[in-house]
Amino acid sequence: MRELIELIDEMLRANVVQNYAVFGALAQMRYTESVVTMDADILIGVEDDSIAVLSPIYAFCRERGYLPEGEAIRVGAWPVQFIPAFDALSRDAMLLAEVGDIDGLAVRVVRADYLAVMALKVGRAKDRLRILALIESDAVQSVEIENLAKQFELENMWMKFKEQFLNEN
Repeated sequence: MRELIELIDEMLRANVVQNYAVFGALAQMRYTESVVTMDADILIGVEDDSIAVLSPIYAFCRERGYLPEGEAIRVGAWPVQFIPAFDALSRDAMLLAEVGDIDGLAVRVVRADYLAVMALKVGRAKDRLRILALIESDAVQSVEIENLAKQFELENMWMKFKEQFLNEN
């Protein structure tokens, strides 16, 4: 993980990315018991909004010996997916990320409430489990998810989730 964080710090200094935050299962581990994950998901802020937005990142990584592997870039033991912050929810999640510690390095990690709402929006089975794990670990309260879901017009999805999994109306 250290190698990945050092690479991201180097990208920030070189202005290849303007901001970042760890999200997905890796971020969830900050708030809940460990979960199995095969990759690292990194939200990135970039100025370019063209279809080739990831080209500078891939070139930067290639110059340092980190090569593409499927839809990821292998950084040490981790396949890493760099995902541009693509909507208001992901941009806010990245901007409001908390700073945590991994291997003695400061790392920006998406907050638990944003992780839950991002998972709600995607809606896969593993995402629903992520929401439940975050709630059960007391990393986030239902009301916090509800408020954020309203803010990003996901209130109906949240109501359905509550009815199905939390026995709340």
